[in-house]
Amino acid sequence: MPFSDGARSGHHPGVRSAYEHVVRRNPDEPEFQQAVLEVLDSLSPALSRHPEYADQRILERLCEPERQVIFRVPWRDDQGNVHVNRGFRVEFNSALGPYKGGLRFHPSVNLGVIKFLGFEQIFKNALTGMSIGGGKGGSDFDPKGRSDNEIERFCQSFMTELHRHLGEHTDVPAGDIGVGGREIGYMFGQYRRLANRWEAGVITGKGLEWGGSRVRTEATGYGNVLFTQRMLERSGRSLDGRRVVVSGSGNVAVYSVEKAQQLGATVVACSDSGGYVVDEKGIDLDLLKQIKEVERARISEYAERRGDARYVEGGNVWDVPCDVALPSATQNELDAASARTLVRNGVLAVAEGANMPTTPEAVQVLREAGVLFAPGKAANAGGVATSVLEMRQNARRTSWSFEHAEAELAEVMTEIHDRCEEAAERYGSPGDYVLGANVAGFERVAGAMLAQGLI
Repeated sequence: MPFSDGARSGHHPGVRSAYEHVVRRNPDEPEFQQAVLEVLDSLSPALSRHPEYADQRILERLCEPERQVIFRVPWRDDQGNVHVNRGFRVEFNSALGPYKGGLRFHPSVNLGVIKFLGFEQIFKNALTGMSIGGGKGGSDFDPKGRSDNEIERFCQSFMTELHRHLGEHTDVPAGDIGVGGREIGYMFGQYRRLANRWEAGVITGKGLEWGGSRVRTEATGYGNVLFTQRMLERSGRSLDGRRVVVSGSGNVAVYSVEKAQQLGATVVACSDSGGYVVDEKGIDLDLLKQIKEVERARISEYAERRGDARYVEGGNVWDVPCDVALPSATQNELDAASARTLVRNGVLAVAEGANMPTTPEAVQVLREAGVLFAPGKAANAGGVATSVLEMRQNARRTSWSFEHAEAELAEVMTEIHDRCEEAAERYGSPGDYVLGANVAGFERVAGAMLAQGLI
């Protein structure tokens, strides 16, 4: 996996050394290697300007998690059969605050995937300006097709081991793919039972009646669109009247559709693992929510109930012409061929709603074509930012209105955008949000690590 051949091809020797060290020590973890490469590829200017970063081996220390926890999760299904899954929590960096990052329940979960997500989380959390470190966790358990009782038993077993590593001043997990309000509730209940404390700040994404925050459900999708709007505004454009394509139809995608429509855009397509739908009149948000959030059905149902929409089985949603593309499904879903199609069709901006959904080759295609590109660590940071707002409300034993919480989210996304923009300009690459996000997040973490000594 080579470094980019662009303007920053003359890499600082510390950058190459750190990446080779990661590859050597983590040979079978391609997602983690890709995430590290994406960050390190931007950092040569920062290391040249701050030799102390290389002298103190900040890169090598950043790329090695502070703690990795792997554990067995035994549970019994409704038929009495015993299953054994594997649980993970990678506590990557706590220089800025307690570890913060979601839990993912999906068959694809392994240590390399969790490390990639945790590494990304360090910089995403730093960009919020809040006092949170980076971590991630999960299990290879698949909640699809399981009963509520089975999921409850799994979550209780998972938390029975994980709880000893958590705490509002230590590590605060949240939800991710496969972990929603139901799973958070079961895990919080088991934590409370084991810890004998009502420690609301130990997990986020809770129900509104017992410590949750308004706008948390919407936060990642809303935040991605707000970042996109700010990015377009800074180049003299707007979302109003634009054609938008969103990949996926889960939480991030649904609320990306909602906020884009509120800002005057027409969202014409979304997808799931089976294919995609095109609705030239604009996605019917109420119908999409009914199918995906209530019925948990396939996106093909949308076309069957919406006369003018068409469904393309197994197709590529990026074939649909658009002004703005919001990849919001999963990692590496938008490849170089799809990026070239988007460019040919005149795309203006691409913003990552998911974690690392755009391959390195696709990012290069988009940047070389002059497309505005917002990396996930900046554009989809609204979810974790609102999690911290939930922690803030928990600490004060209060709750905010939807309007107040959304205003706080909007302010955070504006600040994230402006930090990325400022860093890119400061290092001579105006408009390069990849460099800006990586350098701005890195400098904040690196400064804290230097100040706190070799630990």
